[in-house]
Amino acid sequence: MVIMDKRIARQRRSKRTRHQIQRLAVPRLCVHRTLQHIYVQVIAATGDTVLVSASTNEKSFREKHKATSNISAAAAVGTVIAARAKKAKILKVAFDRSGFKYHGRIKALADAAREGGLEF
Repeated sequence: MVIMDKRIARQRRSKRTRHQIQRLAVPRLCVHRTLQHIYVQVIAATGDTVLVSASTNEKSFREKHKATSNISAAAAVGTVIAARAKKAKILKVAFDRSGFKYHGRIKALADAAREGGLEF
């Protein structure tokens, strides 16, 4: 019996998702979550170029928001990434949650990005 820790299981799930997203040939909205921050990138369909990015670790974000590790901060980052993607003429993306469960901060970010005009 093989025992896996949480990190390895999450990475295994993310590999499976990324393989399926690669078939779609659209830019992917990749999310990384830590205890203190949330990071989002829109990566080109080829996977080699970051087109736009946003995070709670940016100076402009920290000046406006008090907390960086809650649902409202994640929603604010979702709104920012949607605005930056629209400015770069990216309207349709595939949502890559990097193996994280779709609830809490990940769900808030996705909902805010959808409301901001991104389709996925």
